Amino acid sequence: MQLYVIGVNHTTAPIQIREHVAFDSEHLGSALRELTLRDASEAAILSTCNRTELYCSTDNPTKPLHWLMQYHKLETNNIQPYIYTLPDNEAVKHAFRVASGLDSMVLGEPQILGQFKQSVKIAQDAGTLGTLLHKLFQRTFEVAKEVRTNTDIGANSISMAAAAVKLAQRIFGDISQQKVLFIGAGEMISLCADHFAAQKPKSIVVANRTLERGVELADKISGQAILLNDLPERFADFDIVVTSTASQLPIIGLGMVESAIKTRRHRPIFMVDLAVPRDIEPEVAQLDDVFLYTVDDLAQVVTDGMVNRQEAAIDAEIIVQARVENFMSWMKKRDAVPTIKALRDQAEAMRKIELEKALKLIQKGENPDKVLEALSTALTNKFLHAPSHVLNQAHGDEHTRLEQLMKQIYQIKS
Repeated sequence: MQLYVIGVNHTTAPIQIREHVAFDSEHLGSALRELTLRDASEAAILSTCNRTELYCSTDNPTKPLHWLMQYHKLETNNIQPYIYTLPDNEAVKHAFRVASGLDSMVLGEPQILGQFKQSVKIAQDAGTLGTLLHKLFQRTFEVAKEVRTNTDIGANSISMAAAAVKLAQRIFGDISQQKVLFIGAGEMISLCADHFAAQKPKSIVVANRTLERGVELADKISGQAILLNDLPERFADFDIVVTSTASQLPIIGLGMVESAIKTRRHRPIFMVDLAVPRDIEPEVAQLDDVFLYTVDDLAQVVTDGMVNRQEAAIDAEIIVQARVENFMSWMKKRDAVPTIKALRDQAEAMRKIELEKALKLIQKGENPDKVLEALSTALTNKFLHAPSHVLNQAHGDEHTRLEQLMKQIYQIKS
């Protein structure tokens, strides 16, 4: 079994592709159990707005890749050009870089570490983590902590939430007179709500599938909460709309927005869709008086402080590379365990056979000194027969290589 990372991210695939391979957290556990039933011995899935990645131990990376396509009912030709498959040390390095914020759309952003930890917890609860992945993720989080402690990778980082506020200010100027709607009540919406609330908009409303969670967030930002079912009647009230849900289908359709524009008499609506799959139908972007941005669009805004973070990233990469080498050393030692066990078992079997012979001879009255001499000679001959035979049969470069190897193994100095 080998370690692999198989997936797509913001550097290899546009949002139109990423949204088709995304997983919602509610079904992640069952998906992992399905994956490890046949196509992988261990697995975890990291699915965010910027990436979907399978971390798995498998004998054939095409198996989990085919599972991914079948799970999402995708055609091979449609997804294959965007997929990357990283084996062993490349997989380890990728995991360390992702958790450290080095592979993020926003260099150094801290949210990915929390998302990574949540994905690992889901895999742990689903029972799909084994020794290899458990050790990998333990080291991954240690490396991420080391990078953030010893470098300035997170300094001067502007988040997606802050970028959304900047864009809104470009359109409206002072947003203190605008009415803001948040759709969803998860971590990303909560971050955005904090940033927008700090600008003291005219009003804030949170729309959520369950009223309880919506009220919980609304109370923190001095807002009100409504149900998603109330959106069609209320949508025209809002100047700024930020959405990020786990819905697999769009929540805001073209018709709803067209109706709102007419009601608003063409006053502009600023919309940010942070969801993957998207919450807002893409056709909405073609409407006049609508400014619609996705997570990919926001990437153009998050450049403040980039120079400092890029310099810090150099130091972070050095840390990552050193830790990758340490982890690969552990993996090689782990891979050698079955061979070492087999060697010891073989030696133990030889020892028992010769010991049994010796005990029988002593019971027959043979001289113990001669029996022990014969025992030690027999063990020596048996232990050295195989390596001696292999060395004698080798020729040329192979003989030289084996001779050097045996001198190293048996610590022969001559």
